[in-house]
Amino acid sequence: MKERLEALKHEALEQLSKVADAGQLAELRVKYLGKKGALTEILRGMGSLSAEERPVIGQIGNEVRSAIEALIEEKQAHFERLETEARLAAEKVDVTLPGRPLRQGAVHPLNQVIQQIEDIFIGMGYSIAEGPEVETDYYNFEALNLPKNHPARDMQDSFYLTDDLLMRTQTSPVQARTMEAMKGEVPVKIICPGRVFRRDDDDATHSFQFHQIEGLVVGKKIRMSDLKGTLLEFTRKMFGANTQIRLRPSFFPFTEPSVEVDVTCMKCGGSGCRVCKHTGWLEILGSGMVHPRVLEMSGYDPEEYSGFAFGMGVERIAMLKYGVDDIRYFYNNDGRFLQQFARV
Repeated sequence: MKERLEALKHEALEQLSKVADAGQLAELRVKYLGKKGALTEILRGMGSLSAEERPVIGQIGNEVRSAIEALIEEKQAHFERLETEARLAAEKVDVTLPGRPLRQGAVHPLNQVIQQIEDIFIGMGYSIAEGPEVETDYYNFEALNLPKNHPARDMQDSFYLTDDLLMRTQTSPVQARTMEAMKGEVPVKIICPGRVFRRDDDDATHSFQFHQIEGLVVGKKIRMSDLKGTLLEFTRKMFGANTQIRLRPSFFPFTEPSVEVDVTCMKCGGSGCRVCKHTGWLEILGSGMVHPRVLEMSGYDPEEYSGFAFGMGVERIAMLKYGVDDIRYFYNNDGRFLQQFARV
């Protein structure tokens, strides 16, 4: 039995010295030291030995086991070290490389335009007024000289929630609410930014939801020339110092007289191009003198007070200012489009 143990030791150490990976090492551990391994098989025969031989063979068996386990542990440590080195090499980070820049968010282009418009009018002494997006039929239509069944309501085919409540189609109700709250006091000088909702087709230039900014001035001896001067100042600060405007007669139920306002084309400077359809002008907003009936319903004597109002679509201003030809770009959340408007 002694010879068998010595032979087993020699064989096991030779096999372990040639092992190539941790998998083979595990197989050899089971082969020589497992419950059904070679060493266990030999030591089972100790029962047939004499009392004097058993301690000697037992000691030799323990020495063989210790020698095999020592080499196995050495090989195991070697393979673990190789694995660690390989992982560290694969995960190596060059700490001398510059850091990766973090992409920062930016103000949405429509909000940028709203802020610019607000800054311009605040600089002219206006204050900002806001109101509910869910509005009553009275403030959305009737207080603005649009009684029930008025044909002009068809221009603002609307989202009704009940017979009397709807999603506002314009920010003009804020003007009516403000005048009513001021109870005839003057001056009134406000702009009203906010979202509005209409059942417009979702095409390149229309959306069921968009943003408006409307303005209102009420006082004594307010004239059409005041309106023109205000809009000229606004357009020059918004589009450039050489911008010109022209007023064209139009119709709005809440103003009389009413005018559409055009600005000289930003692309050609007024000489005519494809963008302005070779007219040199681009329509920008609607405006006019506040209708006497609107003043009267809001608590102002039209014989003593007058005023002007204007309203513009923020998307329209943004499209003209930045040369965007499709309103849907503002709502598609395409980072490539929005990143162009990031402020440096």
